[in-house]
Amino acid sequence: MTDQREPWAERTVEMPPEDNNPFRRGRAQVGPGPGPTGQPHIPTGTGWPGDHTGAIPRPVFREELRLFRRGAGLSLIGALFAFVCWGLWAISDGGNLGTPVALFVLTGLVALGLYALTRMVGRVILEKQLGRVRRSARGAHLVMAVFLAGVGFAYLRSIDWVVDAWSWVTGLF
Repeated sequence: MTDQREPWAERTVEMPPEDNNPFRRGRAQVGPGPGPTGQPHIPTGTGWPGDHTGAIPRPVFREELRLFRRGAGLSLIGALFAFVCWGLWAISDGGNLGTPVALFVLTGLVALGLYALTRMVGRVILEKQLGRVRRSARGAHLVMAVFLAGVGFAYLRSIDWVVDAWSWVTGLF
């Protein structure tokens, strides 16, 4: 090797004639090189070199919000059904609306708690135990919608004229 203190022009190598030139124009072929430890990278499927824990990487916050929205229509339909049934019950009961409003707010809080519990159970079972990635929140939204539909039917069973109409319809058959 030449001395590093020599001028650049004196360190260059003469190129052989074109017919004996070992260099060609084109793209270099690059293969996988060794990792930072000197050993080749072995893909583990977790996204980080050397991470052999098998942990599933958590999505970023924006992605989490997008996952929460998948299936939200189910919860919205259940909440709308419960609200309409509650409204019919509150109107038919007459009197002060303070207690029915407080009862509906409490029902909504219980539904949100059920949603959070379902998401937590899904995280523990699906992600931690089974090692799967959840792609949506449809299951939790479905559980919450079924709960709210049940609450709506409970409100309807408390209205006398709805029970009488149901008895009349079932009596026809």
